[in-house]
Amino acid sequence: MNNKTGKVIISLAPVAAGTPVDKYALAEDVQKSVKAGASMCHLHCRRPDGSLTPDITYMVECFEEILKKTDVVVQASTGGVSEMNIQDRCNPLDYEKVESASLNGGTTNLGEAVYINSFDDIRYCAKAVYERNILPETEVFDIGMLHNMELVKQELPFQEPRLFNLVFGHKGGMQPTPEMLAAFVSFVPKDSFWGVTHFGRDNWTFLAMAIAMGATVVRVGFEDSAWLSETEQAAYNYQVVEKLVALIRAMGLEPASPEEAREILRIKK
Repeated sequence: MNNKTGKVIISLAPVAAGTPVDKYALAEDVQKSVKAGASMCHLHCRRPDGSLTPDITYMVECFEEILKKTDVVVQASTGGVSEMNIQDRCNPLDYEKVESASLNGGTTNLGEAVYINSFDDIRYCAKAVYERNILPETEVFDIGMLHNMELVKQELPFQEPRLFNLVFGHKGGMQPTPEMLAAFVSFVPKDSFWGVTHFGRDNWTFLAMAIAMGATVVRVGFEDSAWLSETEQAAYNYQVVEKLVALIRAMGLEPASPEEAREILRIKK
């Protein structure tokens, strides 16, 4: 489904894997990011030292601090390479303010690790999000995962339109080239929304291509890359958002507000 709203939803994933998380500094950065144009915040379930955990306590504290300062679409991750099983990974869905959550579309090499998402895992997570009336964002690292989701769709009733996040740049996965983007997008179901994540991004040409091709959601933030250019890194996430907003506006579009993002994606707050 091409983006015909004139709005681009900016999803912010503000925490780099394995780095300490100060909930107060995070909330301030997210607040400034929303003011700059972000509308969704994506967090993993982490301890203050940055390690992944099945205990949702600190993730909830982080989101509560964020929501004290700004309205933002709350998106919880059910992923990340760890020893947790899918039941543990879905614990964040029990936080009652979660509006969207990741639904991983299959197993892949992720860097030097193997990121396990079996069909049983996909079914379990899909049931868990729909039982809670949470919008799933399906994370797909290769074209075959789109086929995986069509197979699961035959067994489970999926809400339409669906949202797919096409992930590029990880070692072992799809790479950020025009050819791979065009191929990937051609396999996205025509009645679905799609967006992109460019892991390791040090330039903005790939995101510009995705926006031009009709991406509804573009994800940025320190989880994926802190680079503002090939030679300069951002100190704060809001600086990355500001750069993306300038790109979006240069293309004649506007960043969506949190309320506009909910309307576009049909999320009930």
